[in-house]
Amino acid sequence: MKEIIISSPEKISHSAREFIDLMKDNKIFAFYGEMGAGKTTFIKAVCRELGVGDTVSSPSFALVYEYRTADDEKIYHFDLYRIKDPLELFDLGYEDYFYSGCKCFIEWPEKAEHLLPEDSVKVDINVSPDGSRIIKIKE
Repeated sequence: MKEIIISSPEKISHSAREFIDLMKDNKIFAFYGEMGAGKTTFIKAVCRELGVGDTVSSPSFALVYEYRTADDEKIYHFDLYRIKDPLELFDLGYEDYFYSGCKCFIEWPEKAEHLLPEDSVKVDINVSPDGSRIIKIKE
């Protein structure tokens, strides 16, 4: 397990670059953490560092957003918080995304954990008492 600490909001870009260095060839990243832990904020920072020029926001109502980097690489950002039944992902065509070979960042993956590819990387984000964020990456 690898760990990244975001000691302050000003350090998030540095932490995002650190995360990118650890991504290797992995494509599916499942982000776990309580409401307000900073999942969306961290994913935004990672996308910026990967070269996404579009506005990155939480796809809470659309379930998935597609972003493109300056190199025209696709990145899919899922927020499963509002799904009531994992079968909703079948209607969305989740397999086309998860097995596309593109990077997928998934918030609230516990809502459909059994549908995640086996090689998904688990990313836990926790808030420390001092307000810093601890990111634990488990392959």
